[in-house]
Amino acid sequence: MTGDPRRWVLHVDLDQFIAAVEVLRHPELTGKPLIVGGRGDPTERAVVSTASYEAREFGVGSGMPLRIAARKAPDAVILPVDAAAYTAASEEVMAALREQPGAVVQVLGWDEAFVGVSTDDPEAYARGIQAAVLDRTALHCSVGIGDTLVRAKVATGFGKPQGVFRLTAENWLEVMGFRPTIELWGVGTKISRRLAGLGIQTVTDLATADTDPLVAEFGPRMGLWYAQLGRGDGSSVVDDTPWVPRGHGRETTYQQDLAEPAQIDGAVRELLAQVLADVRAEGRPVVGLTLKVRYAPFFTKIYTKKIPTTFDPDLVLAKTMELVERIEPDRPVRLLGVRAEMAMPDDAREGHSPTRSGW
Repeated sequence: MTGDPRRWVLHVDLDQFIAAVEVLRHPELTGKPLIVGGRGDPTERAVVSTASYEAREFGVGSGMPLRIAARKAPDAVILPVDAAAYTAASEEVMAALREQPGAVVQVLGWDEAFVGVSTDDPEAYARGIQAAVLDRTALHCSVGIGDTLVRAKVATGFGKPQGVFRLTAENWLEVMGFRPTIELWGVGTKISRRLAGLGIQTVTDLATADTDPLVAEFGPRMGLWYAQLGRGDGSSVVDDTPWVPRGHGRETTYQQDLAEPAQIDGAVRELLAQVLADVRAEGRPVVGLTLKVRYAPFFTKIYTKKIPTTFDPDLVLAKTMELVERIEPDRPVRLLGVRAEMAMPDDAREGHSPTRSGW
């Protein structure tokens, strides 16, 4: 007599999603270096949203200034971001995932999702997902298989492109142990440097580290989290509860620096009006504000303020302008961002917008 099928976490990640969507719209770009970012004009201030594999061979990567990307890949085709097209393609992908037998789908963004499923053959199930997504959208994806969310997410990187890879407690340290901590999900350059300061260089170092120094460096919650991350442990529950955004934000990079207080004041008011329109659609009160300021040439400051719970746009404006007063005088500004935090429903699962509309 056999037992119930084992529960697995699958992480589905679309391969070069934005570039792939653009190639479907423009088949003549197949096999050519392609960069998507901003309004498609490398003379403007903008960053790369995605680059095709062909463009990546020239050293182009996401987040790189568009002008530098154009210099690295002078023959690349540069296209503007078309969020509506990517959202439509993403919705088709997620619909294909939800149609899979027994699937519980947790959307992480335009191009990725966790899928929880009980099966005796997760590799076969993963290949079924790839076939279903390809059939419905003509887009390719990679699938990581794990016994936790962390292991599934990390596994996907070994499956790219168009592949399937499994990481579990049994092979986690064999595959990941010798690798630097920056290859872990959620560990960036700054965190890896702080870990190195504790003598923790590799995933094995982190997995076997004494937690006391980690707690002293990162605090009781994050210190223990990083220790758990090093082992690949954590939740194995895929939660399909609809995400609820904690807040809404808008930001703009200005083609010409804002130098006059009146310019900055007007720009903040314009951004706040857009944010408040988003907030009104949620029907939840504002409880906090954030002002992001990037001074020229490239130095960023974040100013925050908790405010009394309110639906009053005039009060939100007044409190936002108090943050504006903290902007350093006589320093040109190249980017401004405004974000409003909202009260959360009691039964909400917090998350990030799958359309990446905030910051």
